[in-house]
Amino acid sequence: MLDGLALVLGGGGAAGQAWEIGIIAGLAEAGIDVTVAAQLVIGTSSGATTAAQVRSGKSPAELLDAVLSAPAGPGARRREMPPSLPMAVVFERMRAIGAAATSAAELQRAMGAFGLESDSLLEPGAEERRATVAARLPGSEWPDRPMIVTAVDARTGELAAFDRQSGVALVDAVTASTALPGLVPTVPINGSRYIDGGVRSSENADLASGHASVLVLAPLGGRGRSPRPAGQFEGLRRSPEWGTDLESQAAALRRQGSRVVVITPDTDSRLAMGTNQMDLATRIPAARAGFAQGRREATSGGSL
Repeated sequence: MLDGLALVLGGGGAAGQAWEIGIIAGLAEAGIDVTVAAQLVIGTSSGATTAAQVRSGKSPAELLDAVLSAPAGPGARRREMPPSLPMAVVFERMRAIGAAATSAAELQRAMGAFGLESDSLLEPGAEERRATVAARLPGSEWPDRPMIVTAVDARTGELAAFDRQSGVALVDAVTASTALPGLVPTVPINGSRYIDGGVRSSENADLASGHASVLVLAPLGGRGRSPRPAGQFEGLRRSPEWGTDLESQAAALRRQGSRVVVITPDTDSRLAMGTNQMDLATRIPAARAGFAQGRREATSGGSL
């Protein structure tokens, strides 16, 4: 017998995280409160931060208000640690790794090696980055209700699914899940070092196996048939034969009997999210566009 609803929150930078909050608030405004309904929440990369907020006990309206009231101008950007490597260099390296990889495991190990190689430059900012992540979280403790945060072992390329029972501090799990190689240092946890869970899959929706219903919010989804704009994580190549792309994972869940709904940014949301989804200035417009889209998704008569 399958469990209830699993909420899957994919990665997508600052814009994607704000868009997810907007979607959740828009759904709730229309009578669908997934913060209450979800039996399991799975967060990857920036979606890991969303997951912690969803499980905080705050209402969707409160979560949206927090995004809309946060500073989003130049002052906010100054508080964000700049990368020690130019983003253009990082994304070019990601493209090269993706083009050379012949399997998901090979890509994940190569991205891990890139992260470890970059640590010599990035490690001095590790404590400040951990503090930045901690400041974004609603609290320091894991929520009581089930939540999974994904990361990838930098040395082995294997997926790690951290939860309350893992014995890992919530801030360390989220810091690892958001550790994009080349931009921030790898994260040490129990003798291993970890990188962004989005290196394996932007959503890791397959972890929702066993649930009757799966709702996937995919800020980077719906773009597999056309090139992503430069800087939009385009180096994280997916291949259907690898089984790590969203379409393959959703199809596998459906074969197991799950009802799967995937929400990706519509035209207005994509415009609001811009071409640099890591820019904090995108958060407020992305959240507003997500809220409007969430209301439409809930009232459109579709599969929700």
